[in-house]
Amino acid sequence: MDLTATTSDLASAAAEVARLLPTRVLDPVLAGLVLRAGPSGVELSGSDRERAVRLSRKATVHGEGAVLVPAKPLAETLRTLEDPQVRLVVEGSRLAVRTSNARFALPLLDLGAHPGVPALPPLVGRLPAGVLAAAVLPVSGAASRDDALPVFTGIRIHAAGERLELIATDRYRMAFATLPWDPMGPLDVLVPAGLLADVVRQPGAADQVAVHADEDLFGLSWAGGSVSTALLAAPFPDDRVRKLLEAVIDSTVLVDADALAGAVRRATPYSGPHGSVTIQVDDSEVRVRGSDPQSGESEESVKATVDGNRLTKSFQARYLADALKAFSGRRVELRIQEGLRSTVLTSGVEGDGVELTYLVVPLRTVA
Repeated sequence: MDLTATTSDLASAAAEVARLLPTRVLDPVLAGLVLRAGPSGVELSGSDRERAVRLSRKATVHGEGAVLVPAKPLAETLRTLEDPQVRLVVEGSRLAVRTSNARFALPLLDLGAHPGVPALPPLVGRLPAGVLAAAVLPVSGAASRDDALPVFTGIRIHAAGERLELIATDRYRMAFATLPWDPMGPLDVLVPAGLLADVVRQPGAADQVAVHADEDLFGLSWAGGSVSTALLAAPFPDDRVRKLLEAVIDSTVLVDADALAGAVRRATPYSGPHGSVTIQVDDSEVRVRGSDPQSGESEESVKATVDGNRLTKSFQARYLADALKAFSGRRVELRIQEGLRSTVLTSGVEGDGVELTYLVVPLRTVA
């Protein structure tokens, strides 16, 4: 194999493949990156049997072929190069990375021992990449990072006609989004949230993304790349979670999301050992308070349109801040319920057709 490519293009692709593949594997072959040079350029791919990545880049191919090399060392080497062009050429048992004044050599791994990159499952629909990212990124923030409860580390994606429904929860907060898409088949899957959030950042916002799925795999593909992953097997408690959306509202607050988020952020240093801030709903404003015996206390008022009862609620500052971040640049409606029932945040359907709802569970107030 022998090829010349733009350094930045090759570096970004190698970094993405390396980043999307797990690093803690017993078999070094599974941490390897496959380079395949052909008439259309070079394909960079990897698979650990659970997930698979393919990215294509333009290249001048002097000699076709395929090799397997350690992913992270290649990505790090390419990242640090300053020459605009780089040449990759097999020299014996090494892959040489050459520039005008430097040479680096990586060991070749056993390509025959690599499991290969599986084909994508069947096509089930399409939608713009920017619309998908606008829904996935805020929803993924509500998923758990605790692998001991895998069902809560995923996003459930369900097709309801010409709308996709995305839902995730870590039991303390929940995010629910619907968005338009062009359906071509049934879809009801539970996908790892962290991986999905990484993948939707890859294509350009204007690119069309194809959605693939079967009973075992979920995948996304676009011009120049694709990623697939094994589904989470645990059943998502959909019915119980959806009931939380059936809120009985005691007070509705319409407020600028960024203004309220800023007040929460400034109150966080005074949130005390439990990391809590208090939201007090008054006639035409929301008061954000923090109190800590050691750090002191804070209070800030944010103008708002209030309809209903005047209530006071306490929240985990970071959970409330995450929820408000999802509505950045918009006015958000807080639908507040009495007691320990969840507070619902929503802003209606946006121009891209995405409708987002976020739930945050309040803290029990200790007298």
